[in-house]
Amino acid sequence: MTDAAAVRPATHADLRSLALVLARAFRSDPVHRWILPSELDWALASDAFFAMVARDLLRHESVYTTGSRAGAALWAPPYPAPSTRGQRIAMALRWYGALGRRAREVGEQLARIERAHPLEPHWYLAVLGTDPRHRGRGVGSALLAPILARCDADRVPAYLESSKRENVPFYERHGFRVLGEIVFRDGPTVWRMQRDPR
Repeated sequence: MTDAAAVRPATHADLRSLALVLARAFRSDPVHRWILPSELDWALASDAFFAMVARDLLRHESVYTTGSRAGAALWAPPYPAPSTRGQRIAMALRWYGALGRRAREVGEQLARIERAHPLEPHWYLAVLGTDPRHRGRGVGSALLAPILARCDADRVPAYLESSKRENVPFYERHGFRVLGEIVFRDGPTVWRMQRDPR
C-alpha cells in the first residue's frame, strides 16, 4: 500500500479527521467502550475524546498519520515539556466535556495505568489506530516506524498498553514484550508492553 509508506507528522489541520478515524478504529475496543459504554455516549463523545488526546500530544510534535489519514499514532516523548496552567485548565474542561459524569471514575483508572509506567525515560504510545477500511495493509506498522527508529537511535525504550489480547502478537513482532497486566475495576484488562532499543 503506497499510503503506508507516506507517514508524516500530523498537524492541527488533521485533528478533526484523525479524531473520527480513531473513533472508528476503537469502536469495539474493550477499554474505550468501558470509558464510553453506551451507544449514545459513544456517538456524542468518542471523537471529542480522541481529539482531546491528539490535541494535547500535538504540542510535542509526536503525532503521526499517513497521506490519506488512514490511521494515527499518538506518542508522548520521554521528556515532555510541561503544560502551562492555561493548557491544564483547557484539558480539564475538554476532559469533563467529553466524559461527563464518568470523568472522575475514568480518571482514577487511567491514573492507575499511568502509575505503572516504567520509571526510566521512555516514548509512550498512547494511541495507535487504523481506519477499519485500511486494516491489514501495513498502516499500523508504518505509523510505528518513525518513533521506533528514534528510540533505537537515541537508545530509549518504548512503552504501551495493549487493550486487546489479540493485538499483543502485533506489538511483539515490533520488539515489544509483555511486562504484566492491569485489570480495570469492573472492567477490561490491559497488557503492559515495553520495547528496548535495538
